[in-house]
Amino acid sequence: MLRESLNDLSAFVAVARAGSFTKAAAQIGVSQPALSQTVRALEARLGIRLLARTTRSVSATEAGQRLLKAVGPRFDEIEAGLVDLAEIRGKPAGTIRITADEHAAQTILWPALRRVLPDHPEIKVETIVDHGLTDIVAEGIDAGVRLGGTVAKDMAAVRISPDMRMAAVAAPSYLADRPIPRRPEELTDHSCITLRQPTHGGLYAWEFEKGGRNVRVWMEGQLVFNTVSLIQEAALGGFGIAYLSQDQVQACLDDGRLVRVLDDWCPPFSGYHLYYPSRSRPSPAFALLVEALRYRS
Repeated sequence: MLRESLNDLSAFVAVARAGSFTKAAAQIGVSQPALSQTVRALEARLGIRLLARTTRSVSATEAGQRLLKAVGPRFDEIEAGLVDLAEIRGKPAGTIRITADEHAAQTILWPALRRVLPDHPEIKVETIVDHGLTDIVAEGIDAGVRLGGTVAKDMAAVRISPDMRMAAVAAPSYLADRPIPRRPEELTDHSCITLRQPTHGGLYAWEFEKGGRNVRVWMEGQLVFNTVSLIQEAALGGFGIAYLSQDQVQACLDDGRLVRVLDDWCPPFSGYHLYYPSRSRPSPAFALLVEALRYRS
């Protein structure tokens, strides 16, 4: 009976913190219907509603908030105790959840994971690709990757890449019979291949800077994607101008498949940082991953 109650309480904590049955089910590795049934059984056994459900969200009721406050930290202590055992055993272990945009996941996270994980089979890493500014605390995620200038002050941050540049690029075939833009405002006369941010649903604004002047341009065009790899493919196909990280398109620039425009409007900026709550105590597995990602100039 005690084991059943602990499992049900653990399920409730996961849903209350995630604010979603779907997200919580993915985090703990069960189906959404099974998780919903578990929480309903707990509510029936206690004789009180713990979660208020709508078609779009789930939130704790007053009783649910009290229960979460009472038992949530206990489960955190249990998790910390298990981490301590792993540390004593000398083998980093456990699950690490990281959110990053597609480019960082492909060029920084995956190369580091490919080096580290073969020697540490007891470490599991879940990478959530997200172009938005995810609230890692609210989502129950261990760490995130952002450009240096967007990391909140209450977060610890570790640089994991050198400075970066953006590049506005197009295929020579696209520019052959069109005027080359000299200022960001002239992009409105062109077909631009844009990125839709999955988290917020808005189109990504292109940012330029020159001589202390900052310009943000919301572009429109025939094609909109939510993945940068397809944006590059469309640019190579001559469908318009794309705005991508320079390192992503460098090979195409080198061999002439793409050419830059507005090069003087794209200065370097602070690169990627791994960020996580500054008050949290990193587990051995997390500390190992941080060192594998840390940028050394």
